[in-house]
Amino acid sequence: MIRFQAGAPRTGRPRTTSWNPDRCPLRRALARGLPPTALSALGTGLALHVGQSLLRELRRTRTIARTAQRRLRPPPRVDGLTVAAVRLSADRGARLGGDLYEVVATEYGVRAVIGDVRGHGLGAFPTVTTVLDGFREAAYDEPDLAGVLRRLERAMDRHLRERACAEHLSAAVAADGHEVAEEFVTVLLLEILPDGQMRALNCGHPWPHLLSGARAEPLARADPHPPLGPFPLPAELPTVPCGRLLPGDILVLHTDGAEDARDADGLFFPLPEVLAAAAREAPRTPQTVLHTVLTALTHHTGGSPQDDIALVILRNERPSPHAPSTAPESPGSTTTGPQSASSQQFPA
Repeated sequence: MIRFQAGAPRTGRPRTTSWNPDRCPLRRALARGLPPTALSALGTGLALHVGQSLLRELRRTRTIARTAQRRLRPPPRVDGLTVAAVRLSADRGARLGGDLYEVVATEYGVRAVIGDVRGHGLGAFPTVTTVLDGFREAAYDEPDLAGVLRRLERAMDRHLRERACAEHLSAAVAADGHEVAEEFVTVLLLEILPDGQMRALNCGHPWPHLLSGARAEPLARADPHPPLGPFPLPAELPTVPCGRLLPGDILVLHTDGAEDARDADGLFFPLPEVLAAAAREAPRTPQTVLHTVLTALTHHTGGSPQDDIALVILRNERPSPHAPSTAPESPGSTTTGPQSASSQQFPA
C-alpha cells in the first residue's frame, strides 16, 4: 500500500532528499561484482537475521507472560489444604486475563481471594496486579477480613486515580475503550480457620460451591456487596459465616465465566449439575474435580471460552480435630511461617 504524507502534495516538485544506494548492502554487493551465489547467501543471511530477531522478541514476550502467570498460580498444598487451580483467557493465545486468585496461609488462618476484573485479556492485567498485590500485603497484616477488604478498596481507588491521571482525563476513556469511572472488580474473600470454620466477604462475586458427601451446594446465599470501584463499601462489613470445611470436603471457587459459558444454542453451562456429578466420583480430589469441570466445559462450549474463567479447588486434608477451636492464640501457631501461593511453588 502506498501512503502519502499528511499535508504534502501528491504531485509536483520531487523530494529534495534522495535514496542513497551506498546504504543498501545488496547494491554495494552488485557494485563490487559479487557472483549470484554470494548475493543469494547475503539475502538469506539478512532474512535469517530478521527472523531470529522476531523469534527472540516472541520468546521474550512469552517468557514474561509465563512468569506473570506463575506468580498467580497457587501451590498444590497450603497449610493442610490441597489446591488445584486453572485460569483460561478468552483472548486466543493469551496466558493472562482479567481473572485473579490467590491462596495464602497466615497466622489468622488460610485466606483466599478470587476476583474478576471488568474486561478480559492483557488490558485487564494492571487491575489484576493491583488487587493481588493489595491482598498479598493485607492478608498477613489485617486481623479480620473487613480490614483486608478495605485495603483492597483503597488500592483499587488509588489505581483508578493514577490511571485516569496518566491518561490526562478526569472521567477518562481508557485504552480498552471503556471509561475509567466504569472500571470495577468483583472480589470474594474467604478465610478458613484451623478447625475448618469458614467466613467470607463477597463483593459482587459468585458464591463458591461446597462438595460434601455426594452433594454440591452453594457455600452461602447472602446478597453480596457491590463490586469494588463504582461505589464505596458500607460502613459495617460483617463477615458471612459459611459453616465448616470438614476433612475430605472440597470447596470450588470460580468466576462467572464458568457459569455464563454458552453452547452453540445459547444455553448456559450447568455448573451445579457438573459439580454434583464430580462430588459422586471416586477418588474425589481437587485434580479430578478440576478435570471433570474442564472436560464438561470444553464439550459445552466447543472450544475456547468467550470470557475469562478461573477455577480454584480446595480440599481439607487436615486430620479431624479433637475439639473445636477458634483462631490461633499466638502468631505462628497454625503455620511454621508465612506461606504464599506464589512464593511457595515459584521462589523468586
